Amino acid sequence: MHHTSVKELLKTSPSGQTVTAKGWVRTRRGNKNISFIALNDGSTIHNIQAVAELASFSEDLMKQITTGSCVAVTGVLVASQGQGQNVEIQAKEIQVYGTADAESYPLQKKGHTMEFLREIAHLRPRTNTFGAVFRIRHAMAYAIHHYFNKNGFYYIHTPIITGSDAEGAGEMFRVTTLDLNKLPRTEDGGINYKEDFFGKETNLTVSGQLEGELAALSLGKIYTFGPTFRAENSNTPRHLAEFWMIEPEMAFYEAKENMDLAEDMLKFLINYALENCYDDIEFLNNMYDKELIARLRSVIEKPFTRLTYTEAIEVLTPKNATFEYQVEWGSDLQKEHENHLVEHFKGPVILTDYPKQIKAFYMKQNDDGKTVRAMDVLFPWIGEIIGGSQREENFEKLSSRMKEMHIPEKEMWWYLDTRKFGTCPHSGFGLGFERLILFVTGMNNIRDVIPFPRTPKNAEF
Repeated sequence: MHHTSVKELLKTSPSGQTVTAKGWVRTRRGNKNISFIALNDGSTIHNIQAVAELASFSEDLMKQITTGSCVAVTGVLVASQGQGQNVEIQAKEIQVYGTADAESYPLQKKGHTMEFLREIAHLRPRTNTFGAVFRIRHAMAYAIHHYFNKNGFYYIHTPIITGSDAEGAGEMFRVTTLDLNKLPRTEDGGINYKEDFFGKETNLTVSGQLEGELAALSLGKIYTFGPTFRAENSNTPRHLAEFWMIEPEMAFYEAKENMDLAEDMLKFLINYALENCYDDIEFLNNMYDKELIARLRSVIEKPFTRLTYTEAIEVLTPKNATFEYQVEWGSDLQKEHENHLVEHFKGPVILTDYPKQIKAFYMKQNDDGKTVRAMDVLFPWIGEIIGGSQREENFEKLSSRMKEMHIPEKEMWWYLDTRKFGTCPHSGFGLGFERLILFVTGMNNIRDVIPFPRTPKNAEF
């Protein structure tokens, strides 16, 4: 049976045409003569109302139409007599696909906590909140591919299973086929990874950057967009063990061009959200965060402030008495420091030229011998949303830095090769997709912007 999405029906001018809508019942109300059925199929935040005259339907059928049941309604599309929608369906035929027991269905018409909804992540997309969040997530994923494609980038699929640690942090999930009850051992008692599937120790990737660089140094401009993993035992509203990253890498881009691209991309994405997801964003604005739409527009409307890490420290140190973590030159910035900078400059901030001791081995070293050409984009409320840098293209400097940081050159020979065979200036950055969705939706917890969050002691669904 052909049907039309609720989103399309709500935009259709009624002319007495017969239509079919299919979806899940949000509410049913009425009296002994008539029932009003609010139907939603996930295509929009809005429901379509089906009006059923009870004399035309059996009592047994109507008993099955409860909150959560799945139905198909065929009838005449007419101008709505009530407020809140332009059209409604005068039901002529109703088919029940699946019932929902009224007593046990978890999503009754009442408020539910986010914690409770995480426990029923298989059903929470049926709520207005998560329907809105996941439609926005889809739109942002599409917009990312659209942005890079129109700007001449190539989409590269980098490995999920890797033998390298891009960040050098060591917080990685191990991939193995070895029998954990009968581990093969080397002569010195260590695990013999030569017996493993890949013949070496392998992990789930924390970043596609290093492989992305290889592609950029052949294709010019590339981006990756895929899942990444970090075995960090952090139970905070900002951390996931499995998350998605967008990582462009560009040959011949230096630090300024890298910043320009990051700013332009973020403004494009937020503008796309406002233009294409306004109903969902407006719902979230009204329900959870009254400043959401104003905050999104403010990011688009003015240039991001750019300053060096050293200049940021000069702004922050007079406020040390108000911080939980004291700041001085050489210390890593905490979220409270990032928030202060964003509030101080009344909008997004791009920080550059960090001390090299707090940044990764691959960042280009400045002539002062103390700083590197790092770039972090700080956003209102979120803090760091992008981290990137100009990459070190000089073989000797990169090799020396790897030795300093105990990065095994033997395992990274392929990365060093690109600095031996036709090296060039190049840059890139990483955008945490879930942090972008947090900003666009105004949600408070990163577990609520990904369908099935993976966190310490939690791999449900």
